[in-house]
Amino acid sequence: MMYFPEGIDIYFDNVGGKMLDAVLLNMRLRGRIVVCGMISQYNRDRPEGVNNLMSLVYKRVRMEGFVVFDYFHLYSEFLDTILPYIRNGRMVYIVDIIEGLENGRAALVSVFRGQNIGK
Repeated sequence: MMYFPEGIDIYFDNVGGKMLDAVLLNMRLRGRIVVCGMISQYNRDRPEGVNNLMSLVYKRVRMEGFVVFDYFHLYSEFLDTILPYIRNGRMVYIVDIIEGLENGRAALVSVFRGQNIGK
C-alpha cells in the first residue's frame, strides 16, 4: 500500500492476470474496476486464474466490462466535441511511427521495453 495509502479508487484494466490480482488487493473501499481487455491472457494455452476475487466482496468493489461498441452511437457527438480542441491546439496527440519493415523487430522490442508511445 506504499503507493496507494488509501487504496485505488478507479482502475481501467486491459492487462488482467497477475496485474489484476495485484490491483484487487490494493483497491479502495467501494472502488471501481473497468475491464476492457486482458492482453496477458490472449496467447496463453490455459488462461491464468485470478486469485484475489474475494477483495471484490470485502471491499464492495464494482467491476464491469467495457466494450467500445456499446458507445458507437455517440461517435459523431464525440467528434463534434473533440475536433475543435484538436484544431485549436488545446488537445494534442502524439504518433509513434517506425518506418520500414527492416525496423519491425526493433519496434516490437521497444513495445516490450515500454519505449513506444501509445498502443
